[in-house]
Amino acid sequence: MSLIGKKKVTFPNEIRAGDYVQWRIPASQDVFGNSISSPDWSVVYYLRTNTGPIGATINSSAFNDGFQFTIASNVTATFTAGDWFYQAVANKSGAEKQTIYTGQFKVLESLEYSGTAVNYDGRSQVEKDLATIQAAIRNIISGGAIQEYKIGTRTAKKYELSELIMLEARYKAELVREKQAEMIANGLGNPRATFVRFNEAY
Repeated sequence: MSLIGKKKVTFPNEIRAGDYVQWRIPASQDVFGNSISSPDWSVVYYLRTNTGPIGATINSSAFNDGFQFTIASNVTATFTAGDWFYQAVANKSGAEKQTIYTGQFKVLESLEYSGTAVNYDGRSQVEKDLATIQAAIRNIISGGAIQEYKIGTRTAKKYELSELIMLEARYKAELVREKQAEMIANGLGNPRATFVRFNEAY
């Protein structure tokens, strides 16, 4: 179960397909300073994705003067892995409606399986691209022929060695930022005080 309520979080950063998810949001105010709080108001979260014609509608229940939300396991089990988006809409007696939060989150694939396990790659796209770049660099340095590697919208065959080395540095920096963001999301200390060590892959 994922429960978020100790700090102001408008929606979880990540959801694992098949997990039971709960989160809370506090009462807020409109642009004129009027309270948006329960029980006078209710909030609905609309979830959509670009991975397919899938969505979900999550209705609030009152929690003090704020709101609590629950997504059942059988609902998140239908979520496809990838980027998702949310819109939180506050309603008052059907007469007033305001969007109070919007954002993006990721759905992670469930590792549960029955029968024989199939291949699984849990690396982020940045990690995959970095590994591809390093493989291309290794081939050039060893004198081998560059295979058809896909990096973004171009293939590794169209990169010079100097370009690949610059790309490697850029992707390493991007991976550090990605790991720091994960630490912030998980409340794991000060990410700026954490260093990610990379072993040379060539």
